[in-house]
Amino acid sequence: MSEEMQQPAEVQMSFERDDVERRFGFRAGRFTSVNSFLTCLMGGILTAVFYLCMIPLDGSRLAEMFTERGSIPPMIVFLSSWSLAILWIKSRKHLYQKRSLKLAIMPDEADFILSSATVDRVLHQMYMVVDDPRRFVLLNRIHVALSNLRNLGRVTDVDEILRSQAENDQSAMDTSFTLIRGFIWAIPVLGFIGTVLGLSAAVGGFGEVLSNTEDLSEITSSLTGVTSGLSIAFETTLEALVAALSIQLLVTFLHKGEEEFLDRCSEYCTTNVVARLRIMEFDQQVE
Repeated sequence: MSEEMQQPAEVQMSFERDDVERRFGFRAGRFTSVNSFLTCLMGGILTAVFYLCMIPLDGSRLAEMFTERGSIPPMIVFLSSWSLAILWIKSRKHLYQKRSLKLAIMPDEADFILSSATVDRVLHQMYMVVDDPRRFVLLNRIHVALSNLRNLGRVTDVDEILRSQAENDQSAMDTSFTLIRGFIWAIPVLGFIGTVLGLSAAVGGFGEVLSNTEDLSEITSSLTGVTSGLSIAFETTLEALVAALSIQLLVTFLHKGEEEFLDRCSEYCTTNVVARLRIMEFDQQVE
């Protein structure tokens, strides 16, 4: 067994033990990406809870908006609940990833020099504090760079590899928001579909009233039922826009937090890895 794989009985951070998706017994997404099946299941549960909460409010305007306006409101609630589940899981994974910034993976000596001759010592220390460095944004970035240094012995490539990994991490972070961005687009579309259906019902009902009666008083009383179609039209749009706006604001805050985390990872690598690199005699011979 290689030295880097020899771990203590209890590491400081264990992905298999502490990751929120692993705790639920599901396969964990990479870094801050989420398990779609788990979040879909959570969204379904949240939707059921929401409609159970509507039971005591039966007869109220709020309950009518979500229970008596056709199939569009339940779909809006489900996609909104799914989005909230994604954001909650991502926020938990983001906070867990941030804990890696506090780990000490470099030897305590102030004069420690990182080179091809000392890289195994750093990799060993990394496996002493976490169970699998490749599960963490920061440690995976450092692990890739140091593995290259160990295999090729060229310290001049480390900074370039760290920059390349930073770009890959940025791309992975943007990809992790793809599904929820699709929901932010789809929710207002559902609201507009509800608007079209409601207006269609209202116009159709109005035409039926005019064709079946000529008495003005009867037309006036019949129009009360026609206005229910207008309620569906405008209320579903309102629900969808409020839901989409709320989710978009939450996504913005979380995305900002993840970008700041990636910036801090780059600063960590510059301070603790790049600043300790030195070209030793052995490295010069290799180059």
